Amino acid sequence: MTAPAHRPVLAGVDASEASFAAVRWAAEEAMRRDVTLRLVHASVFDDTPPRAHEELLLEHVHRWLRRAADVAREQVPGVRVETAVRLGLAVDLLLEEAADAALVVLGSHGLGGLRGALIGSVALRVAAEAPCPVVVVPGHRPARKGPVVVGIDRTESSEHALRFAVETAAATRARLLVVHAWHAGDGVAEQYELETRVAAWQGKYPDLEVFSQVVRDRVPARALQHVAPDARLFVVGTRGRGPVAGGVLGSTGNALLAHAACPVAVVH
Repeated sequence: MTAPAHRPVLAGVDASEASFAAVRWAAEEAMRRDVTLRLVHASVFDDTPPRAHEELLLEHVHRWLRRAADVAREQVPGVRVETAVRLGLAVDLLLEEAADAALVVLGSHGLGGLRGALIGSVALRVAAEAPCPVVVVPGHRPARKGPVVVGIDRTESSEHALRFAVETAAATRARLLVVHAWHAGDGVAEQYELETRVAAWQGKYPDLEVFSQVVRDRVPARALQHVAPDARLFVVGTRGRGPVAGGVLGSTGNALLAHAACPVAVVH
């Protein structure tokens, strides 16, 4: 297994525009971490096609990967790129690859997702089950210059999400907005608790511009998008592990993955 400090940033690749948007985002992250960008395409051949047809399909796949590698290098000259074609179901292979990755980056559609769905089924499953953080990038959306926004509550996964958001904001010199949505109890007490948690991280990153906000809203995903419509990245935790993707991610993660206009990071 690769040492944690040298684990690659993994991006799933197909011919979709969202996939290439994910490659661009992943290339910047790989360069920032000084690790390799690993581009993987999963192929499934139905009913064992004739040899000539199989070779033609593989030629198309390798063309997509070469194009994806070019896109990565155009976005970030000098980034180290490796490519791989693997035979099997995209979800299974990406989860297997994720065990040795620092981060997985996927487009919001493609890789077997259903046309017309708000988010592809592969992206949803991988975001729910991968052992490392997963970033889902929407296609056809320009990069934003707003803050990194993290939604937190009192769960352990929320603390991991906060750490990821702090480190990302510090590394990219972005503002950090920490948001807690509440609907019952004392708002003053909620604000005090939030500011106490944020202050601990502010002490570790004194140059980081950090804001905290308590929002009274029963729907955290709505609260996050309302307070930061220009967010460059949303970060959320999960509820842990389980057999149902939607239950693992929770309503906040599901809603953001479906509707956010910027990349969404899901941190386990």
